[in-house]
Amino acid sequence: MSQTVYQLTGRKRSEVLNGPQHGLDASVVRLGKGKVMVATSDPLSYIPQVGPEASAWLSIHLLASDLTTTGFSPEYGLFDFNLPPAMGDYQFATFWKAFHKECRKLGISIIGGHTGRYPGIDYSIIGGGVLVATGPEKTYLTSSMAHSGDEVILTKGAAIETTAVLTRTFPKRVKRALGPKLFAQAWNYLGKTSTVRDALTASSIGVHREGVTAMHDATEGGVIAGLIELASASDFGMIVDLGSIPISEESRALCDHFRIDPMVSLSEGSLIIASRPAKTDKILAKLASAGIPSFVVGKLTSRFRGCKAATSKGMRSLSYPDPDPYWKAYSKGIERGWS
Repeated sequence: MSQTVYQLTGRKRSEVLNGPQHGLDASVVRLGKGKVMVATSDPLSYIPQVGPEASAWLSIHLLASDLTTTGFSPEYGLFDFNLPPAMGDYQFATFWKAFHKECRKLGISIIGGHTGRYPGIDYSIIGGGVLVATGPEKTYLTSSMAHSGDEVILTKGAAIETTAVLTRTFPKRVKRALGPKLFAQAWNYLGKTSTVRDALTASSIGVHREGVTAMHDATEGGVIAGLIELASASDFGMIVDLGSIPISEESRALCDHFRIDPMVSLSEGSLIIASRPAKTDKILAKLASAGIPSFVVGKLTSRFRGCKAATSKGMRSLSYPDPDPYWKAYSKGIERGWS
């Protein structure tokens, strides 16, 4: 990636303030007159076992979660659907109606795209989307804007999307493994797999010197990858207290069953926030008032680069997880016909 995507970016334009970069959720283009355009892209998915409505909700919220790490609300969307031949008109219509409904709730105008069926395409990735927003140049955020000394806040906990998707994809297996009570709690994780409210709530306190300096949502590689990416994007080091990162009882039980480390597994729904220390308590209180649990889990530093975990035996370096164990568990279950 460092030798291809991050280097070979087509024509250079001075108005591009942020292009492709490791750990960045969105790109930024200066429009002039004190305004910028922010944009992000991501795959669109349809998971047959999860169903069309839930798949549509997940697809648009994964995109919107990336966009709102800028502190802006999404405004416009373009969506390319490359559908499997097996996906019928009724299935797609049900997906699209739910997709449209959620776009309307999020304030997104669908302005174009492409739709077709193609041999060789299969579930679960059925296309890709782009979201765009505009706003004042002085108030946008990226994950590269954190400062040394900033405190690091995490919302919700670890393995949020792993818990949501594996529970919905293999409900019988998960219910047997977790029992009725924990299964019911895990089933409700679908609504947690978005950081749209987290990001907009936190940034409403203020940005830059007034509060939030950077945000990044944890996706592939889980919370650990997200922390490393934010530190890398800002070119600082990070001291992480692993013991302060919550793992719910239901997530722990599910990850144990699938032999997954919850710290490094898919965790869309977990937002990483860098904040000025004097504003941290206000951000935590604002998130709590919105019903979003949040925790201080670390601090940024200029003394070193990378992420280090504080342990009773001193500091140990955290390495980037590759590959994410969620995908192995998901693929194995599909191949074996688990339900």
